[in-house]
Amino acid sequence: MLSVSLKPVAGFCIKTSTVQPSSFTPLSLKQSPSAQDTSISIPQGYKIFVNVAWDANVPPPPDGNEDAIQRAMNGDELDKGNLDDWFVPVIVSEGRFDTDKAGKPSLVFDCVFHNSIKSRTLRDPEFKVFIIELSIQRIEAQTKLVLSRQIGTPNIAAKGKLQPRTVSIPSLLARAEAKAAETRNLESKSRSMQKPLIQEIMTQDASDLISQAGLEVVKPKSILRTPSSNPAQAAAHRDIGAKIDVTWSWYRTDDDRLQIQIEAPPVYQEKTVISRSNLDIEPRRLIFSIPDYFVLDLNLSLSDAELVAYFDQSSTGITNSLLALKRQRPFNVEIATAEWFVADNRLLISV
Repeated sequence: MLSVSLKPVAGFCIKTSTVQPSSFTPLSLKQSPSAQDTSISIPQGYKIFVNVAWDANVPPPPDGNEDAIQRAMNGDELDKGNLDDWFVPVIVSEGRFDTDKAGKPSLVFDCVFHNSIKSRTLRDPEFKVFIIELSIQRIEAQTKLVLSRQIGTPNIAAKGKLQPRTVSIPSLLARAEAKAAETRNLESKSRSMQKPLIQEIMTQDASDLISQAGLEVVKPKSILRTPSSNPAQAAAHRDIGAKIDVTWSWYRTDDDRLQIQIEAPPVYQEKTVISRSNLDIEPRRLIFSIPDYFVLDLNLSLSDAELVAYFDQSSTGITNSLLALKRQRPFNVEIATAEWFVADNRLLISV
């Protein structure tokens, strides 16, 4: 066994309940000679919270193709002789007692997975159901509790605070992860030798010299905002943005996606202008810009007073709309999309 330190990051929380009376003995007491005297009676219908969390130090699943992943999701039994079988390691915490919103007692468990599980869980509903079922199964195996598959999803990332902890994992899994990490490192080095990680952007003078030498100058393109090192220049862009007739609005869809619509003058129908646009989306910030035209910076991490001051040239309706957007959940960067509707002079961003 190998000891590793975890600092879990909250993913999402579900709640379920026991379907029959049982007894619960915390792991820390199971090795005690008097453990049978310290078991706690758990009645039917006792509420259980499950925190699904992520940590890079949890062993990741082995490499597997989509067929192997689908077999695991369908609950097919593992064949120890089949090297293509796929499984998901998970570390289940000791249950801790807490109370629900009504003050009734409950149990809380943390199920911690490797970070690589997060992205598919966010974008694939069936895979998320698989991770939830796996979490419930591991809790049942560890505690002998029998849990209901009728679950709720409280509007919290985690029940209680996720604490750092040290756990023991099988050495075999640790060696497999070390080997996988070494392979990823070698692949990364190989890619870095094929393509430069940093590309120099030439000044106009340098471009002219190269052009005179008969060489082609290729301008790099980016979908991300290029930050300005000159505060005065950045402020100038904001001033331009305030003077150009650019409006925006937002709404929430039935499937809980936030849609942000940016409307611009017909000048933005030009392909050369559209190709220069930059969009940067963070959990609490959205920045859309077209160099030499404007910058729209929706920074929801600012205080209400700062937001009102920043958009003081806007109408009261726009300011109130921004404050209402700030009260919504963080932007879901993993599933973010953006689409130009050129004929309508608008950009639709979905987060």
